[in-house]
Amino acid sequence: MQQAIPYSTGRATWLGQAEAHERRVAEGSLRRVVAENPVVVVGSAGCCMSHVVKRLLQGLGVNPTVFEVNDSAQLAEEFVAGADKAGEFTMPAIFIGGKLMGGLDRLMAVHISGELVPILKQAGALWL
Repeated sequence: MQQAIPYSTGRATWLGQAEAHERRVAEGSLRRVVAENPVVVVGSAGCCMSHVVKRLLQGLGVNPTVFEVNDSAQLAEEFVAGADKAGEFTMPAIFIGGKLMGGLDRLMAVHISGELVPILKQAGALWL
């Protein structure tokens, strides 16, 4: 089976800065990342549902911060502490305005009902 050739833009300095930023986000505490950013998507590395969440938010004009974890149990205690009700733990988890919105199903329901854009505006993730 053939392997894909990694994509490269040829901008080594820009990629280096982006990788350094991702490393800082990965090393930081989830609570700190959520407090500093209006929209945070927490998911497993390479998760297709995290990709769907990112694409939905980007389609609305939001640039979410992505917090990738290798093991979902790694941050379970922080999720339960940040959740409104203990036991509401889904991956990917979306934090908007410092509050746990929920998973992909909750985000889609809020988007379909038309409530997502006002929530994003209130959190400071959208300007228009």
